[in-house]
Amino acid sequence: MKPTEARRTGGVQSIDRAASILRCFSERRAELTLSEIARATGLTTSTTHRLLAAMQQNHLLRQTQGRRYAPGPLLVQLVRAGAVTTTLREAAMPVMTDLRDQVEETVGLHALTPNDERVVIDQAESHQPLRRTYTDLGLPIPLPYGAPGKVLCAWLPPARREAILGREIVPMTPMTMTDPAALRTHLEEVRSRGFAMSFAERTPGIRSVAAPLFDHDGAVTGCMSVSGPELRMPAERMQDLGAHVRQAAWTVSEALGATPDVVRTRTQSLGLVGQ
Repeated sequence: MKPTEARRTGGVQSIDRAASILRCFSERRAELTLSEIARATGLTTSTTHRLLAAMQQNHLLRQTQGRRYAPGPLLVQLVRAGAVTTTLREAAMPVMTDLRDQVEETVGLHALTPNDERVVIDQAESHQPLRRTYTDLGLPIPLPYGAPGKVLCAWLPPARREAILGREIVPMTPMTMTDPAALRTHLEEVRSRGFAMSFAERTPGIRSVAAPLFDHDGAVTGCMSVSGPELRMPAERMQDLGAHVRQAAWTVSEALGATPDVVRTRTQSLGLVGQ
């Protein structure tokens, strides 16, 4: 390897290691010691100390009382300046508007609630004369109705998913999936495909596709959907729309701090298939 290539490889490795250190911090772990960071990243103590010193010098980290470390002022400045999105809606709306203009159908943003329901928190409404318009913004919707509900169910931890499937699923249309066994198989397919489809399962005459949104911990936090009237949503088009919404949703997930490795690790730790 040439010296310039070695330096470039070392520089990339340092960036990777610095990124792994930053991922150690969370709402529950706002301050960490050198030893805790070394254990969490798998780095040696000497390497961790060297990286922490460099990150502190560049204001990515700061040292607090008790020789602990916390996110530094540069990160705070970026957040407060609006360079880093801090809410699901802020991260999603520009992407949703672009997707709406691309596919010419309504794009919805759905958030997972603490009690495992979902709420529609915003929409980029289609400009078509005949279109889907969400009129139930902010109202809780039980899982696993419709494509958004199914895609959220698919990535929930198994115990939470089974609690939902253990409840009575009252049909909302003749197309509603109500059999728990059939839903379990269907949700495996959803995880493998990366998006869910609904053929008028919650709202008569409306078909939709939805893909999950992940946070910095790799947990599903919401989803993005594309929906429209049946006459414009044949099965072939829904497959194509699914690929578009999956890509758009991942763009939002990255803005929320998700990475493929983090999502993959969490998915595997939960024993889920797909992603």
